This record gives sequence, C-alpha cells and structure tokens, in this order.
Amino acid sequence: MIRLMIILPLILAGCAGQGAGQGTGQVTRFAPDYMGVQTALLDGDLVQFQVRMTGARSKSDLDAYAECAAAQYALIRGYGFARHLRTNIDQTDGLWSADAVYTISSSLPQGLRTIDAEVVVANCAENEIPTV
Repeated sequence: MIRLMIILPLILAGCAGQGAGQGTGQVTRFAPDYMGVQTALLDGDLVQFQVRMTGARSKSDLDAYAECAAAQYALIRGYGFARHLRTNIDQTDGLWSADAVYTISSSLPQGLRTIDAEVVVANCAENEIPTV
C-alpha cells in the first residue's frame, strides 16, 4: 500500500504534462478577440451577419460567433428560431471574417441547420461568445 502511495503521485505528475501542448508541457489557451457584428436585414426574414475575430482556432469558432449573433438577433426581433443558409469565411494575417446569412422565424423552420434561439443564446453566454 505504501508503494502505491508513492508511485501514484509520480504517475499523475507525468500525466499532467500531457494535453493541449502534446507533451511539451505547454498548454495552448483559447484567447479569441471578438471584433463585432454587423447585421443587415436583406428581405423580410432574411438577415446577413458579418463577424470578425482574431484568435480563432478554426472556422468553427467563427461559425459559432455568427450563430450566436443570429440567435440573439432573432430574439430581439421577437422570433424564436433561425435557419442557417450559408457562410463565407476568409482568413488573412490572423483576422478571420465571416459573411453569414440566416432566416429568422417564429416557428421551427424546415431544414437541417435550424437553431432554437433561446438555447443557442444560453450556450453562447456559457461559452463567453458575445451576441448582437
């Protein structure tokens, strides 16, 4: 039992170095800089969102930022749902930008990429992603 008490901390200490830094002892911290959202009502329920950020790990971080903006916008307009239509993403010198288009509606729209605005806004707050 005494040997286990001595060996276990050594094993755990060895595991502590593994992770995001791939064994280098370095931990990469996600530190995004959300640089704002521009919205444009295109036609009735069709809305365009332009978002920009630095520090994104991949395009999925930008997609999440645009989705958070769309969800909050839907709630502001008195709607409960949105549906993603398209997103164009660009990355230049560490600056990521997206041009996303969503429809907003009071009832769950048909389609594969629909979002419940209240649920998404709550997730955004939990993940510290700003909304409109």
